Parts: sequence; structure tokens; C-alpha cells
Amino acid sequence: MSALFQPFQLKDVTLRNRIAVPPMCQYMAEQGVPNDWHLNHYASLARGGAGLIIVEATAVSPEGRITPNCTGLWNDEQAQAFVPIVEAIQTAGAVPGIQLGHAGRKASANRPWDGDDHIAEEDAKGWQTLSPSAIPFGANLSRMPKAMTLEDIQRVQNDFVAAAERARDIGFQWLELHFAHGYLGQSFLSPHANQRDDNYGGSFENRARFLVETVRAVKQVWPDNLPLTARLGVIEFDGNDEQQLEEAIALTNLLKAEGLDFLNVSISFSTPTASIPWGPGFMAPIAERIRHAAAIPVASAWGIDAPQLAEHTVAQGQLDLVMIGRAHLANPHWPYEAAKALRVEKPSWVLPASYAHWLERY
Repeated sequence: MSALFQPFQLKDVTLRNRIAVPPMCQYMAEQGVPNDWHLNHYASLARGGAGLIIVEATAVSPEGRITPNCTGLWNDEQAQAFVPIVEAIQTAGAVPGIQLGHAGRKASANRPWDGDDHIAEEDAKGWQTLSPSAIPFGANLSRMPKAMTLEDIQRVQNDFVAAAERARDIGFQWLELHFAHGYLGQSFLSPHANQRDDNYGGSFENRARFLVETVRAVKQVWPDNLPLTARLGVIEFDGNDEQQLEEAIALTNLLKAEGLDFLNVSISFSTPTASIPWGPGFMAPIAERIRHAAAIPVASAWGIDAPQLAEHTVAQGQLDLVMIGRAHLANPHWPYEAAKALRVEKPSWVLPASYAHWLERY
């Protein structure tokens, strides 16, 4: 049988295959509350046959949103609105996951199709952004962030814990902490954003402290039998690749010691001047290196849209799960198309019976 269609077990959670839908921001919420758009979107993806559906980056506090239209999980109204989404994903046979994050200095932005830039400071829709240091990201995100105080750090970590408790209580079975893409967790790790001179800046151990402490705090409330995972930007492509990879491996080991079960390997995106070598599956060899060096199961995304490439990354031990993003937006039934391409016997088994019956018959 295809490696891509083998089950995957982590803790007490079993995925029906190695195909996962990564978090993909929809920017369709109001006041952080998901709505019918999200319910239909995630139900459709789950019916398509993926083993794991990770709900989009969901803010742990109002100022942690990327845009005013991001989902949130800082209050009970938001939590209750997620309940039918969780149920729809489960009913379709997939495992419901959620990514919790804080956008840091990249927050208070317009939606990508509305400019993808910081909201003007005089616009009441925007808010003060936070970062380890008062250093703007640059390019179209030039707003000056506030350097976080120790009280700010503790408050944000408490926000992660409270959001994780809500995610637990409404039935999410897979928790991913967003430590990538230039958002707050990544910013603490990156010298591009972190020039602090206290215990949260300078040395690798200090720059890693926020991430380690956050995982430790969340682990206290997340069930032992469910996967606690993170998406980590392991490389910037700014000329310091080897140092960053070594630090990423060291950090992964620190996070494992705090209870991390799985790593979603991604790009740092902490500077607009990075030179990223875009190409099919270009992050898979990097993920494989971390998988072996830190002895942890991994996933990655970025250009693994072709079924044969997805199969190769799993069969060759580069990845344990394959994150298929944009291809799922184009075709929520990508797993069915992949099964056909890989000559899986009776590929329609990945679909609901009301679809599969007709596809098998004709």
C-alpha cells in the first residue's frame, strides 16, 4: 500500500493517512468568532479525506490577531462557535486540530486582498503591536512595535494557556503552537527581531526562553494523551542557514524535554530581505535533518502538491505527515486524486459513501 495512505498514530490519536491540511488563514471572522464560512470550509476539507485538519492561526488575544478578521480563542463566545466545526471535522473522519498563535509585530494588518500592509495608525481598526524589541519588520509591515515588558511576556504566555484550555474543552485533539513565520514566538528566537539585553535576549538560550516557557506552561493544561505540537521556523535563508538549523535542532530538543510531541517544520520569515529558494518540496530535506537529529516526528509543507512527491517524502522517511495546503483549496478531494495517481486499490474509499459509490460504479 502507498506510504501516504498508511495510518499514523501519535499518543492516543490515529490519523487515517499521512495527509494533513495545514493552517490556512481565511480572514473571515468577526471579533474573532468563526462563522458559517469556517464551518463549511473545514467540513468540506474533512470530507475530502485528509487525516488531519488544523484550523487556521487562531489568536490567543485581541492584539495577537494578524488582521481584524482572524479567528480567536480568548473568550467563551469564540470557543462555542468552534464546537460545530470540531464536530463536523470528526464526523467526516478526520482529526480536528487547531493552531494557536500571536502575530507580534506583524499584527494589526489589512487582509492580503485589502493591501497586506499595516493598518494606518490613525485608523481605529488597528492596534498597538508587540515584539521582543522595538524593531519593525519592514517592507509593507513598517509599524513600530512596543518592546514587551516582563509583565507583557507573562500575560501573553497566560493567554496561550487559557486558549489551550478552551481548545481542549471543546474537543480539539491536536494542538499546534505557532512559532514560525515572523510572528511572536519566532520573533523571540530571531536576532532580526530580538535585541533584548535581559533573560529573553542575546544568547540562544535566552532567545529560546519564551518558546520553552510557553510549551512548558501549555503542557500543564493539555491532556497527556493528545499531541502537543509546534510549527517552527527553522531557517531564514538570510545567509546564516547552518547556525539557524543547529539552533532549531537544539531548540527542538529543549521543547521535547518540555513535552513537545511533533514538529511542523517551516520557514522563519523574520526579515523581508531573505532569499528563499522556492521549489517543489524544498523544505523536505531540511525537515528530514531535524527529524533524525532531534528524533521527533515531523511534517512540512511548501510545494508538496504532486501526489508522487508527497508519497516520496513519506516513503523515504523525510516526513511523517505531508501538509497539503493550496492544493486542498483548489480541490478539497485532493486525497482521492492522490490515491488514484498512486494506484491505490479502490481509491474512492477516502471519500464519503455518497460520493464513493458513484465514482466506483462508473
